[in-house]
Amino acid sequence: MAGIGPPVVLLHAGIADSRMWEGQFAPLSKWFRVIRYDMRGYGRTPPVEGPFSHRDDLAALLGHLGIERASLVGCSMGSKTALDFALRYPERVERLVLTSPAVSGFAFDGPPPPQAAELDAAEEAGDVQRVNELEMQIWIDGAYRAPEDIDPALRALAADMNAIALANEAIGEEQPPAAPAAGRTGEVELPVLVIHGGLDQPRTIAAADFLADKLPEVQRVVMSGLTHLPNMERPEAFNQLVAEFLRG
Repeated sequence: MAGIGPPVVLLHAGIADSRMWEGQFAPLSKWFRVIRYDMRGYGRTPPVEGPFSHRDDLAALLGHLGIERASLVGCSMGSKTALDFALRYPERVERLVLTSPAVSGFAFDGPPPPQAAELDAAEEAGDVQRVNELEMQIWIDGAYRAPEDIDPALRALAADMNAIALANEAIGEEQPPAAPAAGRTGEVELPVLVIHGGLDQPRTIAAADFLADKLPEVQRVVMSGLTHLPNMERPEAFNQLVAEFLRG
């Protein structure tokens, strides 16, 4: 945690951990009490055997910290957790920022990324290192950039974070909400900001299209030339968007 002011919780992507928010943690703490944490099976938090729920973990964390109400800033899996949490505990959420959004219950019928077949084969063979590299190609590089186009330190950090997630993904099972968010968007009675990279995967862009169309009170920003972790690639621009929205 850092800062004082209205609480803001940062929820990381499924290929990352709380380190993905390094560029947001201190800057946002100028206006907010910022909390970031590693979800179960990510970063420094070990996985758990059996069923669990990221949204209920978040509720328990906020209760432990004595925080009754907070704004949530999520990315990818973190966006899905944030939206599901807001539907389950609407009285505990002030505002939502959904970055590179995923939505529980949302069905994407478009084509998979070109690496999909090789990714399936690598997973079947247990080649975790190759799986990690292919996921970096899909989510960090994207369809229109090569690895050498990416900041090497950023790509290395993303691969390190994802390696931990891959090592733990077979342990435990997150329980989906009984009523997925895709069928309940009309119930989200709070301001939402959707942010995504213009070069993200079609599945992510389709989810952003869906949210922009279905949420009652929503703004949408496309960060051109970026893929799945826009906050890491252009932190200053991302921070300005988020700070202005949350302070609004």
